[in-house]
Amino acid sequence: MTTTADDRVLFEADRDTRIATITLNNPAQRNSYDASMRELLARYLDEVADDDDLTVVLLRGAEGVFSTGADMNNAYGWYGSTSADTPAEARRSRPSQRRRLTVDRRSFGFYHNLMGFPKVTVGEINGYALGGGFEMALMTDISVIGRATRIGMPATRFLGPALGSLHMFFHRLGPVLARRLLLTGDIITAGEVEHLGVFTETCDPGAVQARARYWAEKAAKMPADGVVIAKEAFRLVEQSQAYQGEEVASYLFHAYGTNLQFAPGEFNFVKTRAEHGTKEAFRLRDEHFFVPEPDPEPVQTAE
Repeated sequence: MTTTADDRVLFEADRDTRIATITLNNPAQRNSYDASMRELLARYLDEVADDDDLTVVLLRGAEGVFSTGADMNNAYGWYGSTSADTPAEARRSRPSQRRRLTVDRRSFGFYHNLMGFPKVTVGEINGYALGGGFEMALMTDISVIGRATRIGMPATRFLGPALGSLHMFFHRLGPVLARRLLLTGDIITAGEVEHLGVFTETCDPGAVQARARYWAEKAAKMPADGVVIAKEAFRLVEQSQAYQGEEVASYLFHAYGTNLQFAPGEFNFVKTRAEHGTKEAFRLRDEHFFVPEPDPEPVQTAE
């Protein structure tokens, strides 16, 4: 097994079974990831892509949680403004639009490469799959998810509904569910959409690990050359039918959408986080966006 210095991403290659396993190992933060973790994940994926002895990559999270997505402890840190030499005031300031476009283009390159990865990707998804974690779960070729797993794009509540790979959301989720999740920031359970066939298999949480391994072993028995040819064919079909313009549109919309101006009474996560800290900002976010369900209509009875 190969690990990073801080062990936040783990990599294991089993050439006998032709399966590589990549584990997000940041359980204290529910396996959220920062830029360095994502870069290491991309590097391991490149290793698998270049290794003729590996056919499948199993993507998972440590301790029963897939991933809560990008680490939002420093919302602007993704734009390179958090070095030790950077003044505190500069770290809190908004990055320029040109900086956003440059960084977001590189960031979306990671998701674009994962979506078009030349080997079979299997997702072992449990606990939470939120934000970028939800995107990665949807991008896997074969996905096994626990019914209680909480999924969604909650960051749209403070960074705008243009977050993420929009073409992929509409293609994989369908336009109705995609609009609901992006326009409300709702977090739902996988069991609620089991009937839609969004994921390959939806099962009890305790069965996810074994079922994901089963699918990985099943896919690994396929002819390696045939898999690579098929994946390129699949990518060609999806690019021509569903993802036209995705490579440009996703990062462009994201860069514009994360540069929002907030009217009085609207929730500004970055400002709230700076004033109250991350944990309290999340609580205040949920409080702001809570809308109680209406009472059910009374049942009419015949007299």
